[in-house]
Amino acid sequence: MKAGLQGPQGCILKYPVLKDWTFPGEGMKAQKKIYDSIHGFIHFNDWEAFLIDSFAFQRLHYIKQLGVAYLVYPGAVHTRFEHSLGVMGLATEIFDKLAKREPLFQTAEDLAYWRQILRLAALVHDVGHLPFSHAAEKALLKESGHEEWSLKVVKSSLLAPLWKELQSAFPSRDPIGSAIKLSLGEKKIKELGEGSLVFSDWERVLSEIITGDFFGCDRIDYLIRDAKYTGLSYGVFDYHQLIEMLVLLQDEKGRSVLGVEENGLESCEALLLARRFMFRRLYEYPTVKAYVFHLSRFMKRIYQMSDFQKDLDHYLFFTDNEVMTEINRAAKDSSHPGHEDALPLFLRQRRFQALPLTADISEKRLIALQEEKGIPPEKISWELSKERPEKMGLQFPVLLKTGKSVPGHTLSELIIPPGPCGWLFLSPELELQIK
Repeated sequence: MKAGLQGPQGCILKYPVLKDWTFPGEGMKAQKKIYDSIHGFIHFNDWEAFLIDSFAFQRLHYIKQLGVAYLVYPGAVHTRFEHSLGVMGLATEIFDKLAKREPLFQTAEDLAYWRQILRLAALVHDVGHLPFSHAAEKALLKESGHEEWSLKVVKSSLLAPLWKELQSAFPSRDPIGSAIKLSLGEKKIKELGEGSLVFSDWERVLSEIITGDFFGCDRIDYLIRDAKYTGLSYGVFDYHQLIEMLVLLQDEKGRSVLGVEENGLESCEALLLARRFMFRRLYEYPTVKAYVFHLSRFMKRIYQMSDFQKDLDHYLFFTDNEVMTEINRAAKDSSHPGHEDALPLFLRQRRFQALPLTADISEKRLIALQEEKGIPPEKISWELSKERPEKMGLQFPVLLKTGKSVPGHTLSELIIPPGPCGWLFLSPELELQIK
């Protein structure tokens, strides 16, 4: 059999669109529920059930949240499916807290519409991931990332009946445009060339609830979920306190942004520390980075033999299962182009070293070292950040008990130093001193 991922042969996939689905219309109540190991019961209505039952979302059952981190932390086998449900639950909790204390909307229809769109946007925010999540994203998807494919899913025929029903329920709205903006965020929308989608002040806030760098539910959920399944307690912080203390404030430009009451400052510091320690012990842990390197290189080689980006049907065809099947095959076949990377992934043999790089290490210096030591290209590799990592602090407004709003960093001395500026990967028999 030909090496490489084997897509559909002689057929068009065209996954089912749930054509027999019946929407009950307006006034739906949350009649369905699913139990989540982090947040307990998560309820959802028929519109959300349609999205959850779609092929694109069910595919997330077969995409691990942490890629191959389970080779280091065996419990880390949770999926994008449960994470996406968790993000919806957290986003709804934040929305409801803000709506109770702030005059956010003028009408009940506004409240119902934006709450519904926020929940759907939370569900689709990760729907375009590659197998094993972020592992091979830079190698295969470049700058556009998985968000480009999430955008294609939202616009596809898979979800067209959902947007049609929402349009009928809210005739004066643009549900598909709203969902795209909230799920991807303003920065990514511009990067993907969707400049026609202009954000209102309120849409910017709602998008921040999902995608925000600090208060975003995506980040909050993955920290606490990854901590639970890896057994690392570093990611545990009092996110309930944080959500309880969230308020809507104004930034220096007069725009609405998320901030916290003064009593919630400690929970924010705990989140910052959780993020720092989880990066050091999990996301940027050298052994995990080494396995991710092998998986990324393996997937790049085998995906080059397929037409997985031909269209959405071909892209969605592949999950962790197909990649693992190929890794199994490659580990047993020395002639397979991915054999050397399959050995550490399947048999834990010949794993590369992963060495963090500092800001003063340039690609020019690495190339010179490789030539000086006579290291073959297949025994050395590196990745360098395009932007120098910056230190992190509390970059959001805090509402004091006096009613005054001040920048968070003026109330906290906590500063997190920047992480590595890149990584060097070396074959296990090599030693290389970088000075």
